[in-house]
Amino acid sequence: MRVAEMFASLARLLAQCDDVQELLELVVREAVDQLHGCEYAGITQVDRGNTVSSPAVTNHVPRIVDQIQAETGEGPCVDAIRHHEVYQTGNLPEEKRWPQFSRRAHEETGIRSICSFRLFVEGDTMGALNLYSTATDAFDQTDLALGAVFAAHAAVAMSAAKRDERLHAMAHNRDVIGRAKGLLSAYSGVDDAEAFDILRRASQRLNIRLLDVATHIVSESNADGALPT
Repeated sequence: MRVAEMFASLARLLAQCDDVQELLELVVREAVDQLHGCEYAGITQVDRGNTVSSPAVTNHVPRIVDQIQAETGEGPCVDAIRHHEVYQTGNLPEEKRWPQFSRRAHEETGIRSICSFRLFVEGDTMGALNLYSTATDAFDQTDLALGAVFAAHAAVAMSAAKRDERLHAMAHNRDVIGRAKGLLSAYSGVDDAEAFDILRRASQRLNIRLLDVATHIVSESNADGALPT
């Protein structure tokens, strides 16, 4: 019953977040509060250029671990992202899978146990949720099962939050372009299609995004009430 209540409470908390950064920070805090044996938690992301980042952590330890993974190019967190699996180690100093990473990570942080869960929705990997402990064999099969469900909840919420951010950005962009077209129509006497063509040609001539052209027109008009020359 406690497990069901825990995940119900987690789902409600995550549903209340509409900012991705706020959501990530909530995920790692709840991981430490709710998952047995978890002393620290962090989220790791690897971009297309293989740059490793730590967008949310509960303290400095996960950042150090991620930095070592970035420098060595190996470790459980990046493997969870690259190979779409759960990675666990219960005795990091003796771990042979990541020879350059393991002993150094233990010496610099005191960590012995790590569980890394891929964060994904329908094949779209968003990063890894990582649990850390200074104890040997801190996470058992129950912890792995709970961590996997926790990661699934977090991934769904992250995907929804990112989708909402994209929709808000698209709506904002359409509004800015619409306002710029309206200003061009008012000052130049052109229709909507002609105003858009002016924006498009300016974008090509200046080699900048059409949205940036529109933003400049709107901001300059707000500043002095006239279109920029």
